[in-house]
Amino acid sequence: MLNKDQIAQRIAKEVQNGQYINLGIGIPTLVANYIPDNLEVVLQSENGLLGIGPFPTEDKIDPDLINAGKQTITMTKGSVLFNSAESFAMIRGGHVHLTILGAMEVSETGDIANWKIPGKMVKGMGGAMDLVASAENIIVAMQHCSRDGKSKLLQKCTLPITGIRCVKKIVTDLAVLDVLPEGGFQLLERAPGVSVEEIREKTEGKLIIRGEIPEMRFD
Repeated sequence: MLNKDQIAQRIAKEVQNGQYINLGIGIPTLVANYIPDNLEVVLQSENGLLGIGPFPTEDKIDPDLINAGKQTITMTKGSVLFNSAESFAMIRGGHVHLTILGAMEVSETGDIANWKIPGKMVKGMGGAMDLVASAENIIVAMQHCSRDGKSKLLQKCTLPITGIRCVKKIVTDLAVLDVLPEGGFQLLERAPGVSVEEIREKTEGKLIIRGEIPEMRFD
């Protein structure tokens, strides 16, 4: 079973050279710490930042530099700050190649619910709906099950939907899965020490298993 940092580390392997990438709140922000040095990518935040670096060490925290989740950040050489309206224009214009988001639920057809639980107060949707409507590729970082043990990979989402048929890949604490165009979660990799049977038991939606499923590698 993976911890949050390992989920982020595995997702970083999906990053490609030259991409503009938006990192959502939570586990996705940790991906910045694991992007390989040989890749040139630009991390974008919807509050108006291009060129986000890894999380700062205590001695390098600048309270005036924050991402959309109000976490302090570092900035890389050549980074820029600009109006959030321009940032959303960039997102809506389809100029973000990869979006990495957290989620409460994902359906077997790629629907995502990640902004609201009915009856609980939330500050708002933020940029989530714009991101899922505009990004070329969406990867979700999430726990496979809720705290009470219920699957979060479902036939249909039960919470308010953020986006329809938009998620392409999911990395959980148990597995890496593709969301197939025709529907269903195709199991690609399993976390070290996790069996295919355990993943099957904890996935409510349609799980597709083809051939031997390797363990994730972190070397």
